Amino acid sequence: MEKIVQIQVGEYRSVYFYDLNETQCNRDDYVVLEVDRGSEFGKVVSDINLDSKGKVDRLKGKVLRRATEGDMKQIENNRMKAKEALNICLRKINERRLDMRIVKAEYTFDSSKIIFSFIAEGRVDFRNLVKDLARVFRVRIELKQIGVRDKAKIIGGYGVCGRELCCSSYMKAFHPLSIKMAKEQGLPLNPSRISGACGRIKCCMAYEFGIYKEHSRSLPRLGERINTVDGKGRVIDVNILKRLVSIDMGEGKIVKTVFPEISEN
Repeated sequence: MEKIVQIQVGEYRSVYFYDLNETQCNRDDYVVLEVDRGSEFGKVVSDINLDSKGKVDRLKGKVLRRATEGDMKQIENNRMKAKEALNICLRKINERRLDMRIVKAEYTFDSSKIIFSFIAEGRVDFRNLVKDLARVFRVRIELKQIGVRDKAKIIGGYGVCGRELCCSSYMKAFHPLSIKMAKEQGLPLNPSRISGACGRIKCCMAYEFGIYKEHSRSLPRLGERINTVDGKGRVIDVNILKRLVSIDMGEGKIVKTVFPEISEN
């Protein structure tokens, strides 16, 4: 059975499945990868003995070796060159007055290509910029438009919880998010409360969404009129975890009722 492992290509790019081959390595190790038209480096982000069932068709390539001391020096050298490349790219963008903001520059392991990640409000015609950069660096140039969530992942930072941003610390990929997740969890729909550093809905909204959704199925909705032992009233607040429902009975009378758990039987 093939040994399949998940590896984040480069420093800020996507996570893919790779054939570990005979290479001996552990999680968080840097490795050199075989890719189309050259070689790359990456970081192991999963356990080694992953079940290969259903993943072989998604393999991006194979691991050539665990990064040596010489490989790590080359990676560090590429990081230094990328800083200079970033400054040159910024100057070229200003010269051509393009409406785009460069976030990061990164060399591939074999220095055969530079990847510039940028954000922009809309589509940008950067064909002439690519030609300018190719003339300066004499390597392949890739300009990659990313979103604000990707920008936060690359730059990093800390959330209101005090921990490092989930996207830049351990998340391998972004999951779909919607305002419905905040509604289902009874959270105030205040952008400053439910938005992350990127300005989008916090990734952590999805972590407990399934549990809240399951627990709220047998609870009344906000605004719903329900019958109680004291009469009929309107639901004005629902605490899903405590299963505590506040009901406005009219004339300033508020009744709080605990709804029991409904067993599967």
